[in-house]
Amino acid sequence: MIRHCVFVRFRNDVSDAERAAIHADLEALRSVISGMAEVEFSANVSPEPFARGFGHGFTIDFRDAAARDAYLVHEAHQRAGARLVAALEGGTDGLMVFDLDLTEK
Repeated sequence: MIRHCVFVRFRNDVSDAERAAIHADLEALRSVISGMAEVEFSANVSPEPFARGFGHGFTIDFRDAAARDAYLVHEAHQRAGARLVAALEGGTDGLMVFDLDLTEK
């Protein structure tokens, strides 16, 4: 399993309603992308001082790397991703992505 971790810095003027709509767009991808499983969203709740301004994040679990790769190039993901990036501080500068390979060894 691949856990796709995305950390974001939303612009201050992005409303809670717009954040919820972005989350809904990403969640809806489960119905069109095979192998895409759990999608979880949260504000950063860590007490450690290392967030570097990334105040929100989400994870998406994929069956395997092939499913994740199909998601990356899917046109629905491209649209949802563009909406997300438009809401971030500095565009892609307000984004960090880290994928974990949780495949049993």
